[in-house]
Order: sequence, then C-alpha cells, then structure tokens
Amino acid sequence: MASSQSFVDFVLDQIAPDCDVTARKMFGEYGVYSHGKLVGLVCDDRLLIKPTEGGRAWIGDVVEGEPYPGAKLQFHIQELDDSDWLSELIRISFRELPEPKPKKPRKKKAGKPAKGA
Repeated sequence: MASSQSFVDFVLDQIAPDCDVTARKMFGEYGVYSHGKLVGLVCDDRLLIKPTEGGRAWIGDVVEGEPYPGAKLQFHIQELDDSDWLSELIRISFRELPEPKPKKPRKKKAGKPAKGA
C-alpha cells in the first residue's frame, strides 16, 4: 500500500523549519531528507527514521520496523504529535548519519556522435 500525500504533508508539517525537511517520491513511497541528507522514509503511511546511536538514546523505548520486506530495520516513529520531540530526533539523526556519497558522472552512450560533429 503506497503512502498518501496527506500523511507525508502531515509529517513534514510536524517538523521545525530549521530542519529543512523535504520528501521525494521513491518507488511509490517517500524518502525524507533533512538539508538534502536522507534521514528516513515514509512507507505505508508510517514514518521510519534511519537508526543512529543518538536517535536510539533520544527515543528510549525504540520500536523498529522494516520499510519493505527484507530491508534493514529502522526506527518506527509512532509519536507524531510532539513537534519539538520529532524535530530534535531529526536534528540528532542528521548529525550522526554519514554524508551522501558523491554521484558518479554518467557515461555517454557509445554509438551516438557528439553534437556538432
């Protein structure tokens, strides 16, 4: 079951503006980004945050879930009404998660002549 846009909008609205959160559609679900870094997913109208030690300490009694069968477990966030708490979890996660790997330049397809050649 794909997530609804209204659920994604609700989640994003709960997070403070300084977290600079956005969501991008990915395979029918959504990636949640803070300052351009992937910090979680919205799958089946559930918010899942990538696990970090700081996030685990902040949450306390962690509930884990998998975004899809066979995926690594992530923190399943069920408390979405506490904006301050959720925003701090996003800040902690952002700080601890590694920077995204730089994208490799795309190779040009062989057999096509360059423009102007």
